[in-house]
Amino acid sequence: MSGGSTGQSDARRDRDPWRVLVNVAQIPETGLHREIAADEAARKAMAEVAELREVVSARAEFDLQPKRDGSYQVTGRVQARVGQTCVVTLDPIENEIDEPIDVVFAPPEQIPQMADLVDDADDSDEETPDPPEPIVGGFIDIGRLATDALFLGIDPYPRKVDAVFEQKAEAPDLENHPFAALKALKKKPDGKKPKGS
Repeated sequence: MSGGSTGQSDARRDRDPWRVLVNVAQIPETGLHREIAADEAARKAMAEVAELREVVSARAEFDLQPKRDGSYQVTGRVQARVGQTCVVTLDPIENEIDEPIDVVFAPPEQIPQMADLVDDADDSDEETPDPPEPIVGGFIDIGRLATDALFLGIDPYPRKVDAVFEQKAEAPDLENHPFAALKALKKKPDGKKPKGS
């Protein structure tokens, strides 16, 4: 393998650390159920992208259901265990992630029309659906879908149970505070305050 192709592979790994492609042409009318688990290389790449200590485990399950308009409803959930650092104690900790997934994929040429329907729904009181994701080259990347959901589930301020910020209560030092120097300048050498102060 040449150095150029390795570089392209590394770049793709950085963009999509966990890739699992499903060919939509092979999804039966009754739908398709897939369960996936990230290997060590994918977990390491995800940890680097998300700036985590590690991704201990990551797995997901999906149901892909074709619809009459040529789109596909993809539902499921991703479950993971990630290693982070407590923002209070700086101790290593692990957190569980469990995120639901519910996304519509459609052929790229259908997306503008479907996006218009979403915009029309914005004007109503009903819950607005998300615009569909594009089916790229006839494939749906459920690995990327799982990665996005996993990243959304990461706690940005992880802390150990019962960890609290503690501030030391110290008696104020009257001679060592920001205004002590000003107070000293304001006094005359004899210790008396100047007139008008």
